[in-house]
Amino acid sequence: MKQIVPSIVALLAISAGGGGAYFLKSGSSSSPAPAHESDGHESDEPAEPKKEKKAKKEKDSHGKSDKHGAADSGEVTYYKFTREFVVPMIEDDRVQSLVILNLNLEVDTSISQELFSKEPVLRDNIMTTLVKLSSGGRTLNSITDVDNYETLRAMILTNLQNEIPNGIHNVLILDMARQDL
Repeated sequence: MKQIVPSIVALLAISAGGGGAYFLKSGSSSSPAPAHESDGHESDEPAEPKKEKKAKKEKDSHGKSDKHGAADSGEVTYYKFTREFVVPMIEDDRVQSLVILNLNLEVDTSISQELFSKEPVLRDNIMTTLVKLSSGGRTLNSITDVDNYETLRAMILTNLQNEIPNGIHNVLILDMARQDL
């Protein structure tokens, strides 16, 4: 008798969850299709914003191609690295602190697949740049100075553009933290 009540409660919970999932799944898949087909005005409204978006994209791409010198620079997207960059700050042959950077790249959509395949090369390039900057000591020691941010971005961007000449527009520093050891 003690095992019957928990079994019934478990059975009811499972069936209620299954029934709820069935109704949620069937309700979400069938409702968008009739809404677009039933009223002709609803299908016309999204068409106008698409035209406006296309016109804006064309306008933006002309501005970007003139600005960056690329003939057909595509739409801009952001490339996110799989891991953060950890840079050791070495003084007197000893690690004094670690600087952790989270970077993204502003790139053309046309080269995003190339970046995925070249991520190890890009990470090596960026780490080499960061180690060079950390050996100087000043750039990564003072993480609150805006000039250091700009120096960091400029050097990373220049070295990445030596590796991939077209398509990388900017380096974005999302997070930067320093931990003293």
